[in-house]
Amino acid sequence: MMAGKVKYGIVGVGMMGREHLINLAHLHSESESESEGGVSVVCISDPHIPSQQLALNLANSFNWSPQVFSGHQELLDSGLCDVVIVSTPNMTHYQILMDIINHPKPHHILVEKPLCTTVTDCKKVIDAARRRPEMLVQVGLEYRYMPPVAKLIEVVNSGTLGQVKMVGIREHRFPFLVKVNDWNRFNSNTGGTLVEKCCHFFDLMRLFVGANPVRVMASGAIDVNHKDEIYDGKVPDIIDNAYVIVEFDNGSRGMLDLCMFAEGSKNEQEISVVGDIGKGEAFVPESVVRVGTRSGGRDGVQTIKAEDKRIKYDGLHHGSSYLEHLNFLSAVKSSVDHQEAGTAQRAPAVGLQDGLLSVAIGVAAQLSIEKGRFVTIEEVMGR
Repeated sequence: MMAGKVKYGIVGVGMMGREHLINLAHLHSESESESEGGVSVVCISDPHIPSQQLALNLANSFNWSPQVFSGHQELLDSGLCDVVIVSTPNMTHYQILMDIINHPKPHHILVEKPLCTTVTDCKKVIDAARRRPEMLVQVGLEYRYMPPVAKLIEVVNSGTLGQVKMVGIREHRFPFLVKVNDWNRFNSNTGGTLVEKCCHFFDLMRLFVGANPVRVMASGAIDVNHKDEIYDGKVPDIIDNAYVIVEFDNGSRGMLDLCMFAEGSKNEQEISVVGDIGKGEAFVPESVVRVGTRSGGRDGVQTIKAEDKRIKYDGLHHGSSYLEHLNFLSAVKSSVDHQEAGTAQRAPAVGLQDGLLSVAIGVAAQLSIEKGRFVTIEEVMGR
């Protein structure tokens, strides 16, 4: 890294791990063309042999020859990489993060969402990371970077809509994909659908309202998907639809409308932010933002095509993962400069506290469905 090239290791090279590898390959090509030294994936780890081979074949196609390990501890002990990407199943995040943070050699970390499956584990990771201030830890809540979402965030931050009062997020999409050993079919592994999938949206709500959550009310069920599936004698228990209301400490409210058997939708995500002056909407993957004001009325609504010319690879999330890596790489390089100068390093764009609160809202929503009542964030912070 001192010579300009940042060396990455990827722990977990299933679908998302390989997606990170492809994004880094495109980032490397762009960095090299700008004489910035580029990046390189120098090692990978995964106990699943087919995933190892798929990742190795992919890396070879980019003229990379990463060292392959079956476990993350071997990867860390190799000393090969400066940055570790954690893209393993949710329930493994906690132990892997603790092992990286406590390793003698400091590594910067990009961990896939959710940070952990429980609030307690998130808090333990945060406490451990505080003792290693030389390490950057960023949480992979990359929906912030989707061009229409980023544009809507920009509109909100400009004050065009006034003080935000309501945020509505609708995700109507396809069912959960098949993962290695079907780990994502059970709440004990994922943290529950509202943690696994919806931490993205709870993070966006916090961004839009500029406040922290106070209490959550949710209603959800398993109505269509996975009901005829059986794994080791067990039927999946992940919900496939829900409504979630989140109240914030500044009086704003957010609502999530989730349906995972709605393939017949033009847009997978539709986001509405309403302030006391105006309203903004973002549509994904249509990549359109609409903005209007109360005084301008319906005829004054503007339609903006959202795009980001920095994106070199759209991938699975409409270019947001590429922009996430671009941002994180900048933070990593800045960290080196600050360490050399002896000054405080730049904080990651999506920090551990963001990861914790996105999980806490999801945990509260899951508990609300179970209990049939409002659940306070204070209540789940002890879990």
